[in-house]
Amino acid sequence: MYAYELSGESTDHVIDCIITDLRKNLESFAFAKLFFLKVVESRDELDRLIKKQVAHWEFNRLAVIDKIVLRMGICELLYFDDIPPKVSINEAIEIAREYSTEKSDKFVNGVLDAVLDDLKAKGTLNKHGRGLQEGAAHKSVPRPSEPEHE
Repeated sequence: MYAYELSGESTDHVIDCIITDLRKNLESFAFAKLFFLKVVESRDELDRLIKKQVAHWEFNRLAVIDKIVLRMGICELLYFDDIPPKVSINEAIEIAREYSTEKSDKFVNGVLDAVLDDLKAKGTLNKHGRGLQEGAAHKSVPRPSEPEHE
């Protein structure tokens, strides 16, 4: 995403030059390509959702890495229904912490939490599968301190 953002090259060029290293693992390559293309395709929508949450900041003055990480996190929330929201947010925070500014992890966390809350409130968060909806994974599994009933 960073190479695409800064180079202005085509998506095909970025896939051929950057993502191609993942071809050794076809599953990883397929996911990376799909994810990259979905973020690029949805950029206007993703930016609109970011701008809604950062109304007091000038969007064009946000750190480039922060914008990229936010786009990626929101894209996962919206379009990858098998990735739990907490995983998407935690990964975004870690990327921001590692590659952006000193306060980016908190900024990214706040924006993604607000977007997630909006999606839940509107009923547009579409997550499926075990462990992807809050509390669903733990209801039927007894805790170690609780006795199992036969």
